[in-house]
Amino acid sequence: MNNDGRAPASRSDVRSGPRQRPPIFAALDLGTNNCRLLMAQRNADGSWKVVDGFSRIVRLGEGLAHTGRLSEGAMARAYQALAACAQRIEAREPLVVGCVATQACRAASNGQMFLNRVEKDLGLKFEIISAEEEARLSVLGCASLLEREAEHAMIVDIGGGSTEISWVSPSAVLDAGLTPPIISWGTCPIGVVTLAEDEQEPEGAGKQAWYEALVTRLADTIAQVGKAQHLRQAFAEGRGHIIGTSGTVTSLAGVYLDLPRYNRARVDGMWFDAADCRATIAKLLSQTREQRAGNACIGKDRADLVVIGGAIFDAVLRVWPAERIRVADRGLREGVLMRLMAQHGARP
Repeated sequence: MNNDGRAPASRSDVRSGPRQRPPIFAALDLGTNNCRLLMAQRNADGSWKVVDGFSRIVRLGEGLAHTGRLSEGAMARAYQALAACAQRIEAREPLVVGCVATQACRAASNGQMFLNRVEKDLGLKFEIISAEEEARLSVLGCASLLEREAEHAMIVDIGGGSTEISWVSPSAVLDAGLTPPIISWGTCPIGVVTLAEDEQEPEGAGKQAWYEALVTRLADTIAQVGKAQHLRQAFAEGRGHIIGTSGTVTSLAGVYLDLPRYNRARVDGMWFDAADCRATIAKLLSQTREQRAGNACIGKDRADLVVIGGAIFDAVLRVWPAERIRVADRGLREGVLMRLMAQHGARP
């Protein structure tokens, strides 16, 4: 959402003319690690269903922390993924497309230049959204997973270049529609791609000590995020719950469920005991990168990132204790879709 309340930038103006099918909306999220497309159809009763999706790890932020720029290799990977998205969009002919870019393009000196090239070549017009707007859209996208009876909730979004945390009152969010109020939010420059570049996971007996030192250090940073320390007791007493929305959390859930291949229907919305989450991280820590890559819920592109992401999430749980976490395979893209649908005439 822009400052004037409009939805994020669109690829093109709304198409005119009669339609025989319910309109399709598209949301495209270019992050530091992933490029994700989601297309959904709005039905006559206001509900919506997913009609197509695409996700590819592009590591757009690779090397960014050290150079301040997007590298040629990273831009080439992202461009290829965006070209594939443009083809899918062209085939589906959505009514409108919302394209948002996050941390990598926010931080890179050549981020806007890259997006200008994408718009010229592929017709995809991106808006670089702020960290606060990213957090708000993630809250909106995850709202349906909130438990109204909980006193507080925390939404944790572990990205490739940063981690956003938002604290909300579930009942207030559920009653607010498309403008969910946030008690507090914060961001820290800790993400799986940038952290993996600085942290070399050791082999052999030193793994556990390295992991514990990393989590301890990360917890010190995460404890400073946001202005919600007064809510910590409520979480410690079980009056608050946590939603994890990221590839890290969904991958850990898929590994825990021992899925032969990743299955969104099994993962999205599941409750994940914190003890089981930590046991899954410990299992992956004991494995080689090749063993992790062989797991269908991880794959070779995430094999070197999943333990790093687990360390970030473990650090969050040490600062904000919870007995269980709700897993969300949804967030920013869904938030973008919901706003687009509202902007064009119906509640999602």
